[in-house]
Amino acid sequence: MAKRRRRTKKGAKKSLWLVAVLIILIGLMGSYVGYHLYQRHVQEQIIEKQQNAKKLFIKEIAPEAQAMQKQYHVMASITMAQAILESDWGTSELSAKYHNLFGIKGTGANSKLLSTKEYVNGQWVVIKGRFKVYSSWNDSIADHTKLMLNGTDTNQQNYQNVINATTYQQAAVALQDAGYATDPDYASKLINVIKSYNLHKYDE
Repeated sequence: MAKRRRRTKKGAKKSLWLVAVLIILIGLMGSYVGYHLYQRHVQEQIIEKQQNAKKLFIKEIAPEAQAMQKQYHVMASITMAQAILESDWGTSELSAKYHNLFGIKGTGANSKLLSTKEYVNGQWVVIKGRFKVYSSWNDSIADHTKLMLNGTDTNQQNYQNVINATTYQQAAVALQDAGYATDPDYASKLINVIKSYNLHKYDE
């Protein structure tokens, strides 16, 4: 009978040890799952915040872009897509501090010397350039439209095909052909932005 009691005590100790190990494993698994759920929640919040910021940016620039289209026939979707690409959704230093949404160059006191990237001889290089300073994003959009209408100093008809385009795809290609940007993929990037965020609805 005594031997049976000893085996019972040993069995009970073993059971307690297994329960303890099981509790520890469950706790570790719970911590692991909880940590990853938290990380996922944080990531979702970041994505949601970014999406909301993009929606607000579109909402802010849309009215002036549409007004310019109505008066001067520069497609709102193209203006907005350029603003998004050139300013990184209004977060670049040039757009946030100096309200220049389109990377339009400038001279004199009403300009700032800043670094920018340009595609030269098959590669991206950082250069210094002077860019116009505006008092608001609306002023920047209006000046962008003026540039489309008046062209450059050397070619007043430089962007005429952008104005004459009947689709945003044509306008995007016309901008690249006119040398607005050095990026060889500029037209396709504009088109992708317009499609991704349904910017073409602002042309209606």
